[in-house]
Amino acid sequence: MRKNLKAKAYIYPLPVLIVGTYDENGVPDAMNAAWGTVCDTAQVSVCLSAGHKTVKNLLKTKAFTVAIADAKNVLPADYVGVVSANNVPDKLKNTGWHIVKSEVVNAPIIEELPLVLECKLVSYDTETEICIGEVVNVSVDDSILDEKGKIDLTKFQPICYDCDTHGYYKLGERVGQAFSDGLKLK
Repeated sequence: MRKNLKAKAYIYPLPVLIVGTYDENGVPDAMNAAWGTVCDTAQVSVCLSAGHKTVKNLLKTKAFTVAIADAKNVLPADYVGVVSANNVPDKLKNTGWHIVKSEVVNAPIIEELPLVLECKLVSYDTETEICIGEVVNVSVDDSILDEKGKIDLTKFQPICYDCDTHGYYKLGERVGQAFSDGLKLK
């Protein structure tokens, strides 16, 4: 039996994205953004309300980072989503995170988050609030890489957001092989 729910965009998993920028004074900022995805081979799309300090920053600097939050960083990842840099300009101090400047774009890298996409702003649509960024570099901590230099989700344990229950869940168990398992049904 199936049940009809209200019309909602239930897309699972929904990654917990931490968008980082610098303001005009070089102060780092980061926000939690749950609505984002890949939109081309080297581009990401994130829905960001124009009122966020992070958006004001990226429109000025034309650069930002997108880190994928992991299970170890649930508390600070949620904190940067519930506290606004419009009200607490140095909010990153409360996270315990260590910030380094990207060598590629004018945006911060949070050292505790093991996977960071370094992006140049492609566009920001004020009507839809969709931000498109070109990924110009991926900074990854070797602690989440396998012996072949590939990202190992069992080591990484990225978290996803459940927009229905407002819960965070960690990912990591491998259950199949893409572009292969389905061939068994041929």
